[in-house]
This record gives sequence, C-alpha cells and structure tokens, in this order.
Amino acid sequence: MAIEGFDYKGFAQNLAQQALELIPPDFNDNQKNYVANTLLNFSTVAGEALYNDTQLNFNLDQAVMITQIIAEWSFHKSVDLVRSGIPIQYWDPIMQKIAFTIFEIAKNAFHQGLPQDQCLQLIEHHVRKTYLDCIAELKDKNLIDEGLMQKAASQSNIDAMVQQQAQQVDAQLEEAQQTGQIPEELQNSLPPGTQLPTPQEIQALANSGPNTKVLKLATLAMLFQRVRQEKVQSFLNKFNPADANSVIKFMDVEGLEDKVDRQAALKYLKEIQTQLPSTDTEITSDKVLEDIQNVAQYLDKSQLEQKLRFERPKVKRFVFTALEGEYYEIPPRVANVIATHLSDSV
Repeated sequence: MAIEGFDYKGFAQNLAQQALELIPPDFNDNQKNYVANTLLNFSTVAGEALYNDTQLNFNLDQAVMITQIIAEWSFHKSVDLVRSGIPIQYWDPIMQKIAFTIFEIAKNAFHQGLPQDQCLQLIEHHVRKTYLDCIAELKDKNLIDEGLMQKAASQSNIDAMVQQQAQQVDAQLEEAQQTGQIPEELQNSLPPGTQLPTPQEIQALANSGPNTKVLKLATLAMLFQRVRQEKVQSFLNKFNPADANSVIKFMDVEGLEDKVDRQAALKYLKEIQTQLPSTDTEITSDKVLEDIQNVAQYLDKSQLEQKLRFERPKVKRFVFTALEGEYYEIPPRVANVIATHLSDSV
C-alpha cells in the first residue's frame, strides 16, 4: 500500500533546491550540477522505493526521514568526491554504493524500531566506512595512488560545516559580549518565553562548581531541540560519551526551555569551548594507538597477520609497531582509517 501524502518527487526536488544554496561557492557549474543532480536522483529513487514498498509499511514520517538522510549524505559525500581529486568516472560508482548502504541500513534500523539517534549514528558509521572502502579499492586496483587516496580520505564536508557553524556561533557570542545585545539569529534559536533569573540566581549558578557543567549541557540541549537531529548527532559525535548522553537526556526533558534562561545560555555557550571537547576533528596518535591495542584483546598475532596479509608493508608495520606502544609515522587520518577498519573487522 502506498504511503498516503508522501509526494516523494516534490520532496526530492525541494531538497535539491535547498542544496543549491549550500554548495561550496568555489565549485564550477559542472561540479554544482553534479552535487545537486546526485542528491535529486538518489532521493527520488529512494522515495519511490519507500512509497511502493508493501512489506515494511513505513509511515509518512519514517519515509520522509529516510529520504532526507539519503539526500543529505548524498550531498556531503558528493562534495567530498569533488574535492578529493578522484577522477570523475569513479564518482558515480562510489555514490551508488554509498546510497545503497544508507538505504539498507536506514530501512533495517527504522524497521527494528531503534531510537533515532542510534539510527543516525549507525548510518554515519557505515557511510564513512563505505566511502573509505571505495577509495581503498581504487588504490588496490592501482587506479589512484597513495597520495590521492590519503587526500580523498581526509575529505569530510559534514565536519567542515559543523566547524563553520560553531565558528559562527562563537562570532555571535563575541558580538553579544561587546554590544550587550543578543544577536537576532542567536536569539531566534532560543525558545520564546524563557524566564530570566534574578542577579542573585545568576551569581549562584556561576559559582555552582561542578553543577555549572550540567547547566551548560542543558543549555546545549535546549538549543539542539531546535536543530535537525542529524545535525545534532554531528555535534554530539565530538563529545565524550558521558556528555553526549547527558545532552540527549536533557533534550527529552519536557519544558526544558523554562529551566534555562537566555542570559545563562549566553554565558555558558561562551565558555563551552573550554569546558567541552572541541568540534574540530583532531585525530591524535594516542587515540589511534589505543584503538589498535584494543583490537589486540580479541585477536592474537597470527590472526592479525592473517587479516593484514593483503595490506601494504607500511600498514603492517604501523599496526605491529602500534601494538608495541609506538607510533609509526604515517598521516594521522590514514592511521585512523587503518584503526577503524581493523576495529570493524573484529
């Protein structure tokens, strides 16, 4: 039975039109058309498949969400491919694999009734993995060299957009601090009707020690309630798990906007960069070493050698050097790709 009210063609066209405003301005017309058309094609095909599905029986909200997820990831990864330097003839096969992966993972996750944040985390993990697998496959077939593989692997438009948004908020907060006025854009993101505390209450919050961090997390949750869930997840992925879970719990609190005021939000958002992890996607050697060593808890040396039998000598040297607690110097993002693939194989 078709999904009543689901105009997938119109929805896909609307998403593609919105995407045109977000395409990097340095792209030429052919590159812009590729990004927009890729998003339109994959979201239309996905929407049609969902509309005609007679087995999973998704409702309108689920169909819209899955289609939108495919559209947004199609946008981000096609932008990454344009910037990657990979020859254009390989773009479509890569995007087809990514779109198929999103569609299958999203269908299964939503059909199983997983919480939305878990669905989005699962999809993001598999999108990144599929993208990196496709790039590695091109390298293995000698269609691209190692330098181009590394460049392509380092592309992440979604992370760049998150960082840009964080910088914009920081600039708004700087303006507010200098003028004493909350910028209109930031003010509009705050729920209306919040009650301002007394000066004594503000001072008490400022001196509340450990509770200050809790209030900062609540402030973020209040703002995130006005942001699309997939964007929220992009931010939360940069937090440690405990902080991310706290934010998610606060987002479920009814009437949260009555518990966090504008002045407090302004104060806490200004300080958030020093209290919470940066939204920058820095990859440290210690983190990569830890990930590799965690794999060794499940695989002995012979099993690792078997898994790495087709890898290049530098990759093998990196892994076994990491097991000894030392970092064999290769680019951090490449090291992170190796660690991720190894972890996924366990």
